[in-house]
Amino acid sequence: MVPVDGSPASINAVHLACGIARKNKGKVYAVHVIEVKRSLPLDAELPEEATSGEELLTRAERAAAEADFKIEGELLQARDAGHAIVDEAMERGVDLILLGAEHKSAAGEYQMGHVTQYIVKAAPCNVWLWRHPAHE
Repeated sequence: MVPVDGSPASINAVHLACGIARKNKGKVYAVHVIEVKRSLPLDAELPEEATSGEELLTRAERAAAEADFKIEGELLQARDAGHAIVDEAMERGVDLILLGAEHKSAAGEYQMGHVTQYIVKAAPCNVWLWRHPAHE
């Protein structure tokens, strides 16, 4: 499973996941989570966020097609992206969550965000972090 957020690292993680899945005759699931504010009902209609999320999943599907692989995309709506990703991994019984991570600054240390930290800590499967080099 590859969570996609539109970053180059997440799209490259889709390419990597397709290569791994092809060798192992596996499947790749791309997921994008729309985080819903607590002031709104969890099932609130968020058309702009849904459109943006569908576009990100389409980009992931195109990246997979470039690798001559077909993936399944899923748009999730939750209060917290990390929890939703871990829950989806458990529900699907995935063997690996492959996270693409950006290093936003050439100066300073790389810091994992709270979503990545939660997934690494709570996932029921292997988690690989695919970190891009720092931007110059």
